[in-house]
Amino acid sequence: MKGNEAIAHAAIRYGADGYFGYPITPQSEILETLEAEKPWETTGMVVLQAESEVAAINMVYGGAGTGKRCMTSSSSPGISLKLEGISYIAGADLPCLIVNVMRGGPGLGTIQPSQADYFQSVKGGGHGDYRVITLAPSSVQEMADFVALGFDLAFKYLNPAMILADGMIGQLMEKVILPPFKPRKTDEEILAECPWAATGKTAARERNVITSLELNPEIMEENNIRFQKKYRRIEAAEVRYEEYMCEDAEYMLVAFGSSARICQKAISIARAAGLRLGLLRPITLWPFPSQVISDYATRVRGFLSVELNAGQMVEDVRLAVNGRAPVEHFGRLGGIVFTPNEIVNAVKEKLL
Repeated sequence: MKGNEAIAHAAIRYGADGYFGYPITPQSEILETLEAEKPWETTGMVVLQAESEVAAINMVYGGAGTGKRCMTSSSSPGISLKLEGISYIAGADLPCLIVNVMRGGPGLGTIQPSQADYFQSVKGGGHGDYRVITLAPSSVQEMADFVALGFDLAFKYLNPAMILADGMIGQLMEKVILPPFKPRKTDEEILAECPWAATGKTAARERNVITSLELNPEIMEENNIRFQKKYRRIEAAEVRYEEYMCEDAEYMLVAFGSSARICQKAISIARAAGLRLGLLRPITLWPFPSQVISDYATRVRGFLSVELNAGQMVEDVRLAVNGRAPVEHFGRLGGIVFTPNEIVNAVKEKLL
């Protein structure tokens, strides 16, 4: 099935309580599959096409406030419209799952795949000093697997989580093993796990109103300090990544999503020609595997950040390397997907 379809089936099987979304290519199959499966007749999951992206994210906000497992999905310009609501959810200490299947921009751009939402999604995107736990799948199987992981992390830290896929992974068809069905939580279980659903209070928030508003600047600063401490806990515990042929690598590729898949073929081409490339694939774009990349900076002769954009993740790679090795960027723009040979040539031109 398609990656988008895998998201929908995994959400039903996870026991999600609600999906609120709005159609936009290339992620519309998520909503369409949920509508076709009619989970409200089987698991009780609510599926609603809202009147807009803004309405959809605020419905997620309301559902999260009741302790329910709620999610939404969209593609790049649609996520832009949701950013205010995502910031509100982060500021209210609430969990939810957001899926972004990226397309080319800026503006309405193209419906072809892109990875140019890295700044928008990984860096928070909306206003305020907040972060979103961000998972980057590179296969249809991971599209399915990351639904449960995203929800679990969101509820563990009371924070929005995002599956950041590109249009290629959303539309790609592969074999997938779907997770087993999990029963949806009863109201009693929700109240035991999520006290804010009845009282509005959490361990960190004593007010009995679920809100991101705080007019007292001193208290607002305390809230922000608490958020930053939570983010440091996430950075210490939830970094995920994959290494591919890194043991003897002379040069390192850093890539996520569909770019990482293409990089694997580039590595086989390069090694056949005697050029030892390796691949570090961040699975969590936030928290970013900075320490792992930092460790490789003393072992390899250079890094190439391979992205379907003009150079966004490369900034985090450079921060991690901290000047100890050359770091360059290679990408294609506007929905054009590079070839493995183009990656090999970029390594030769930029690093050798």
